Amino acid sequence: MVDRGASALPMPDGWPAHPDPILALNLMGTFDWDLDSGQMHMDARAHEIFDLRPDEYDGRPESLAPRVPPAESHRLDALVSGALKDGSENYGAYFRVRLRDGTLRWTHTQGYIRRDETGRPRRIVGIVRDARQELEDLAQRRERADLREATSRQTSVVQGTAAALAHARTVQDVIDVLGDSQGLARLGATSLVMGLVEAGRIHLVAEGPAGSFVPGTRFTRIDEQYPMSEVVRTLSPCYIESPEEFAYRYPLLWPHLTDLKISSAAYLPLIAQARPIGALGLLYRDKTGFTAEERNVLVALSSSIAQSLQRAMLFEQEKELAQGLQTAMLPRSIPGIPGAETAVRYRSAKLGRGIGGDWYDVIPLPGGRVGAVIGDVQGHDTHAAAVMGQLRIVLRAYAAEGHTPATVMARASAFLHELDTDRFATCLYAQVDLGTGVVQFVRAGHLEPLVRQPDGSCRRLRLEGGLPLGLSAEFGRLEYPVSTVELDPGETMVLCTDGMVEVPGADLDDGMQTLTALIASGPDALDKLADRLCEVVDERGGDDDAALLLLRRSSTDAPQAGGRLQQHVAPNDPDGLSEARHMVRAAARAWGAGERADEVELIADELVTNALLHTEGAAIVTLRVLTGAARRVRLEVEDSSSALPRRREAGESGVSGRGLLLVDRLTDVWGVESRGTGKCVWCEFTVPDRE
Repeated sequence: MVDRGASALPMPDGWPAHPDPILALNLMGTFDWDLDSGQMHMDARAHEIFDLRPDEYDGRPESLAPRVPPAESHRLDALVSGALKDGSENYGAYFRVRLRDGTLRWTHTQGYIRRDETGRPRRIVGIVRDARQELEDLAQRRERADLREATSRQTSVVQGTAAALAHARTVQDVIDVLGDSQGLARLGATSLVMGLVEAGRIHLVAEGPAGSFVPGTRFTRIDEQYPMSEVVRTLSPCYIESPEEFAYRYPLLWPHLTDLKISSAAYLPLIAQARPIGALGLLYRDKTGFTAEERNVLVALSSSIAQSLQRAMLFEQEKELAQGLQTAMLPRSIPGIPGAETAVRYRSAKLGRGIGGDWYDVIPLPGGRVGAVIGDVQGHDTHAAAVMGQLRIVLRAYAAEGHTPATVMARASAFLHELDTDRFATCLYAQVDLGTGVVQFVRAGHLEPLVRQPDGSCRRLRLEGGLPLGLSAEFGRLEYPVSTVELDPGETMVLCTDGMVEVPGADLDDGMQTLTALIASGPDALDKLADRLCEVVDERGGDDDAALLLLRRSSTDAPQAGGRLQQHVAPNDPDGLSEARHMVRAAARAWGAGERADEVELIADELVTNALLHTEGAAIVTLRVLTGAARRVRLEVEDSSSALPRRREAGESGVSGRGLLLVDRLTDVWGVESRGTGKCVWCEFTVPDRE
C-alpha cells in the first residue's frame, strides 16, 4: 500500500519550473509524475505533443486516454509497471498518439525513476517528444522488430524445449524430446546428431537422418577431423554456412551428406560444470548463414541440453547402482520347495531412486517345513536397502538354526536395535509345515496375510501382532504372539508390503479390501496372479516400494484330518521350554481343543521337564490331531533315555512326584513307546469335532 502522506523525493533544481531551452529546441516536452499522489505535471510543450489544451488535462494520467489508443496504453502500462518492479532506473518507448483529426503520430518518451533509500519508487521525471522525424526510419525499425520477433520465437522454442527436457530422466529421454518435439522444426533444422564423451572418445548416440551414418563413426577419437570432435576439443561452436564450406572443411563426412541436401549445419559443444560431455549437431536445408541472434539462441539451447544430459547421465548411473544394490540384497533365486509353489515380485517406487527396504525370502527348513518372510525397512534409500540386507540375512540364519517363529522375530528385533541406525522394520514370518499344512505366523507391525481358496474366494487372516522390529527391543517388549492356522492343499498364502495396498485417498483397510478382491478375481496360475497384482500397482503408481510373496500348498498326500507340529527343546534352555509350551497351547486352541488346551499345555510342560531333568539330551515335542471314532489331540515327548518313567509318591514339599499322576488324571489315555535308543511318552485328549 502506498503511503499517501509521505513526502516525495527532492528533484533536481530547476525541474520542471525552468525548462531547458535545449529541450524546447528539440521539440521535447517534460513531465513530472508523483507516484504517491498520482498527479503528473506536464509542461506546455508536452501538451502540444499530445494535442491537448491546458484546460483538457487535469493532472491525472487517465486524462490522456482520448489521445493514447488502448493498445498503446496497455503496452506503456506494462512497460512502466515492469520497470518499477524490477528495480530499473529508467525506461523508454515509442508509442502512437491520436490527434484531433484522427491521425496517428509516433511519439517517444523517456522516463527516469526516482526511488527512496528503501528502493521504493516515488517519482518519475522524463520527456516526451515528437518522433515524426524518424518516419523515414520506420521501415528499418519494422524490420528490426520483425527480427526481434523471430528471435523471440526462437527463444520461446528454447524455453519450450528446456521445459520438456526438465522431465527427461534418461539420455534416451533427452534424445526423444529433441527428436519428437517441434523445437527443431521451428528452428528450421532438418535433423540432429549427438555424441557423448566416453573414455576419451565420442560415442554417437543419435545418428541423424536415415542414410547419413558414416561407417566407423560410432566411436571416434576426439583428435579426428570431424565437426563434433572439433567442438569438443575447442569448446567452441562450429557454424558451417554453406555446402561448399562443409565439403572443404570436412571432406571425410560431406560425401555421406550430399544426398540429404544439407545446406548448412551448427555443431555445438555440450558443456556441463566446465567440462565437455558431448556435442550436438543441427543439420539444415534451405538455409545459409547464421545471424548473431540465431547463434546466441543455439548456444542457449546447447547449454540447456547439456544440463539435461548431465542430469540424465547421473540418474542412469545412480539407478544402475541402486538396481545392482537392490538385486544383491534380495534373494538371487527362490529354491524349489517340495509340496509347494512359490512366486515372488518386487516393484520399486515410481518416484525416488528405485531402491528401498522392502524384501521377501523363502527359507527351506528341516522336517518338510519352509519359512516365508516379507518385510519393509523404513525409508527409500541406500541406507534402507543396506539395513534390509543385513536384517534378511540374520533372520534367515535364525530360522535355519531351528528357532521357533517367535524367537526368530525377537532375535531379529534385538539385532536391528543393536545396529547403528534409527530405522525400524515391519515383518511377517510364516513357518509352514507342508506335510500337515500347519502354519505358524508371527507379525511385527506388518500387514496381515491373505489366503485364497481353490475356488477363488479370498479371506484376510486377523492375526495378533507385536511391535515392529527394532521398536520392540527398544521398549523391552520382545514377546511376539504366535498364530496357528491350517493351509489346505490348493490354498495360497499371500504376503505383501504396504506398497501393494496403498491407494491414493484411501486407508490401508480399503486397500486390503481392494487387494482381496483382486486376488479373488485374478488368474489361478500363481505367476500370472503375481503379475496381475503387480500390473495394478504399476498402473496406480505411488511413492512406495512393493514386495509380494505367494506360496501355494500343492501336496495332495498330506493328512487332511488335522495338523502336526514338532519342536526341539535343548537342555538348559528355559526359553526353549517356554516356547514349546506356547506352541502347544496355540496349536491346541487353533485345532479346537477348547478348554482342554490348558490341560494339553500343562501335561506337555510336565513331560518335557521330566525329559530334560532325567536325561542328558534334548526333548522332541510333537503335537498332532487324530480322527476316528472321536477327534483327539495327541501329544508325544521323545527323549534319548530308554529308562521307563515310574510313578513316585510326592515328597513333603509336594514339589515333585506328581508328573505321572497329572498325566493319569488329565489325559484320556497315555503310554510309553520304545524309540531305538530312547523312548516316547504319549498321551491323547478327546476334543470336540470341528464345525
